[in-house]
Amino acid sequence: MFLYLKALHIIFVVTWFAGLFYVVRLFIYHVEAEDKPTEVKTILQNQYQIMTKRLWYIITWPSAIIVLITASLLLINNPTWLTFGWMHIKLGFVLLLYLYHLRCHKIFKDLQKNNIKTTSTKLRIWNEGATLLLFAIVFVVVLKSTLNWIFGVLGILSLGIILMILIKWYKKYRAKKASL
Repeated sequence: MFLYLKALHIIFVVTWFAGLFYVVRLFIYHVEAEDKPTEVKTILQNQYQIMTKRLWYIITWPSAIIVLITASLLLINNPTWLTFGWMHIKLGFVLLLYLYHLRCHKIFKDLQKNNIKTTSTKLRIWNEGATLLLFAIVFVVVLKSTLNWIFGVLGILSLGIILMILIKWYKKYRAKKASL
C-alpha cells in the first residue's frame, strides 16, 4: 500500500505543478489581452477565463488537495520522517508552495472579474516562483545531506537571479521587436 500511496503522491505533485505553471501563463495572456482592440480583448479574455477556470478547478485545486492527503498519509505511515531536518526544510518549502497556490487563487478570482491588478511582467516573474520551489523541494528530498541541500538552495537562488535577468532581457527584446 505504501508504494501505491507514494506513486499517487508523486503523480499528483506533477499534475499540481503542471496546473500552477500553466495557470500563470493564462494569467499573463489574460492581462496582455487588455491591450488589444475591444472586440478581440473581450473574446480573448472570455476564453482565458473559461480555460483558467477549468484548469484551476478540475486539475490544479484537486491535485493540491490530493497531494496534501497523500503526504499526510505517508507521514502517518512513516512518522520517523518528521525527525529528520531535511523533512522540516521540505515542509517549509511545501508551505511556501501552498501560499503561492493561495496567492494564485486570489489572482484567479480577480481575473475572473476582469479586475487586473498587475502587469504581465510581474506575472512572468511570479511564474518563476513555482519553478524555484520545485527545484528547492526536489533538491532537499533527493540530497537530504545538510551540505548538499545548502548548495542546492544556493543553486536555486542563482537560478532565480538568472531567471529574473532573462525576464528583463525578454521584456526589452519584445519592446524592441514591437517598435520595428
